[in-house]
Amino acid sequence: MKHIVIFASGSGSNAEIIINNLHQTSLVVDRIYCNNPKAGVIQRAAKYDIPVCLISKEEWNEPTESTWYTLLEKGRPDLIVLAGFLWKIPNFLIENFPEKIINLHPSLLPKYGGKGMYGLHVHQAVLDNHDDSTGITIHYVNSEYDEGGIIFQAKMDVNPSKTAEHLAERIHLLEHEHFSKVIDIVLNK
Repeated sequence: MKHIVIFASGSGSNAEIIINNLHQTSLVVDRIYCNNPKAGVIQRAAKYDIPVCLISKEEWNEPTESTWYTLLEKGRPDLIVLAGFLWKIPNFLIENFPEKIINLHPSLLPKYGGKGMYGLHVHQAVLDNHDDSTGITIHYVNSEYDEGGIIFQAKMDVNPSKTAEHLAERIHLLEHEHFSKVIDIVLNK
């Protein structure tokens, strides 16, 4: 059995899809790490009895003395999955889990990546630039925002999206369709 942990900051829709889809495989979500005590992912995790570890900014910056990092080190997951986690992953984590941290980005990288490019910011940039297509990228995490090796991309036409919110809804469908499958592939290669 392979073990993953999820890092999330928001509603947790991708986390829940992952939990549901992986439930039927030999993969298990051991824990969710969250930096937002009001995030919807906390309630979603509770439905599946998956423990959540809240991380403060202070703990994030002092990992060796922090509960979250102790739990992560003790569990030694096979994969760390970023599913809407908005803090930059520090180098010590990347060095201790090389090629074991993946992220889902809501654009076709290298377009619209980097600091501050998440969620509606990305979708609005796509619309503002009148792109014909957009999509998702699942990639390994390295020391730079959204510059790790690309594992998978899925593309879709921008039309008929009229707003960033509408485009976000359509992108979520791609994320939900592909993220769990790619996690399974990465862990079983």
